[in-house]
Amino acid sequence: MLRAAPVFAQETELRGEVSEPAILADQQRKARQLRAQGSLDQAAPAQTAEDQTPVKPYEPASPGAVPDDDQTAGATGSIFDQPQATDDPFADNLTAARPRRPSTARLRTADASTKSDTRDKKKARKKPGQPTDSTAKTAAADDQADTAVTEDVDANRRALTVDSVDRQKLDPGAERTGSIEGQKVKPEDDPFAAPGIKLGTFVLRPTLEQGLTATSNADGSSGGRSAVLSETALRFFATSDWRENSAVVDGYGIFRNTLSGQKINDAQGRIEGQLNVDLDNELRAIAKLGYEAVPESASSPDAIAGVTSQPLRQTVDGSLGIEKNVGKMRYTLTGAITHDFYGDAKLSDGTVLSQKDRDSTLYSATLRTGYQVSPAITPFAEVEAGRRVYDLRLDSNGFERSSTRLGARAGLELDMDDKLSGEFSVGWLREAIDDDRLPANAGPYVNADLKWSPERGTIIGLTGRTTIESTTTANESGDVLYSGRLTGERQVRSNLTANSSLGLDWRDYTGSDGHDLILSAEAGLTWWLNRYAGLTTRVRTQKLTSNLPGRDYVANSVYLGLKVQR
Repeated sequence: MLRAAPVFAQETELRGEVSEPAILADQQRKARQLRAQGSLDQAAPAQTAEDQTPVKPYEPASPGAVPDDDQTAGATGSIFDQPQATDDPFADNLTAARPRRPSTARLRTADASTKSDTRDKKKARKKPGQPTDSTAKTAAADDQADTAVTEDVDANRRALTVDSVDRQKLDPGAERTGSIEGQKVKPEDDPFAAPGIKLGTFVLRPTLEQGLTATSNADGSSGGRSAVLSETALRFFATSDWRENSAVVDGYGIFRNTLSGQKINDAQGRIEGQLNVDLDNELRAIAKLGYEAVPESASSPDAIAGVTSQPLRQTVDGSLGIEKNVGKMRYTLTGAITHDFYGDAKLSDGTVLSQKDRDSTLYSATLRTGYQVSPAITPFAEVEAGRRVYDLRLDSNGFERSSTRLGARAGLELDMDDKLSGEFSVGWLREAIDDDRLPANAGPYVNADLKWSPERGTIIGLTGRTTIESTTTANESGDVLYSGRLTGERQVRSNLTANSSLGLDWRDYTGSDGHDLILSAEAGLTWWLNRYAGLTTRVRTQKLTSNLPGRDYVANSVYLGLKVQR
């Protein structure tokens, strides 16, 4: 139970916040008391016994009251001293109120006031004609007390100033970071690679080459002649930066014009796009669309003799594939359409020869089934069925050229990151022509697209393709063409790249023992002056050997040009 206290009882502890001027006045009052005490000690021997008689103690008029400081003899206490509360049962639990720390600005003001007061007192003590010993000692005591108060204030100010924190030793981890220019920058893997151009959500990397070609056989035919050609090549590659799906656009264009020698004026190019979309239930869709325009080669089996320019062959192709993964099983179903149409051939006598009977469309469907033995190896087997339909049911010679296509093959799909990737397959392919007078075009099927990197900066590629070439020549079905390329690219230095290729083509004519063998080789160098421009050169040779008359030829060429990229 708590004991009730009288309403007029005096509080035994300071309550609330004490102002800074009160603190400063208390310190000055203590200094004055010290000086007064020193004066009493000096004058004590001269005082009488009556002077030493203690003053009658103060007797409070009310219980609990205490005398004022100026009414108590020799009082040295402070209003901030903890009072004695002997008659309070809760005195042991009471703690002195902790004064709030004064601000730095107020300490500086108090310091200035104290020093000013000290200087005034010193001037008052130095009056002429009163330099007594007791006065000198009293002045010394005053100076000592004033110095103590000033040092106390200065110490508090130094402890509270912001500058004192700055003088502390900093944590090494908190030191200021150096400039970016002074840091070591990781070198780029390919400092001369094209930076690309940002176009919406795509990054485009175009390349333009302009140079001169000196060749011994301008059109690559048995009757070709030498010429100096101006050659311009534009290539571009664009990739999307989408979060989930992806798209790629690739294309090129080559333009050749004669500066001297055999007249050549042609152009060819291709553009192709691919879109990959991830669907639900582990389904993936792959769509492709392309367009190509290439003049008929003078060495083609369907080349027309006695023309000023060969007909232009244009191709529009597209495909849509659906991939499905079930455990380690891989299923892919792809449908494709390819439409070929030809321009007119211009004869040397000025007439025009139509090539409409060569226009056709190939529809095909391919089903592939694979099993993932490991993440790097997936064997597969696929079957293909299709139909080639000519725009004209009968050609100019009265033959029905439409045919039915069937094929089967097996192979391996490899994925060893940057070391080895791609696929190859072998099988059989056959196209049976509707006209019974013509034999079917059939033969072994070989397909390959591999890239191997034996070491950093070196890429070796192997491509193989099997193509059935139809024809409208009377009493002929066409041929099967096997093409293979072995390519190599080596980064000799960061600004010097070497490339080379070896080619082998074998054409087997259906219904006869006729065949063509085409060998080719090429080597080139690209020296980059900077990231955007470089000098490029290449040498090339090609030779066709055939057991059919009038088809053999040899063509050698040298190219030198400037290559720019972005």
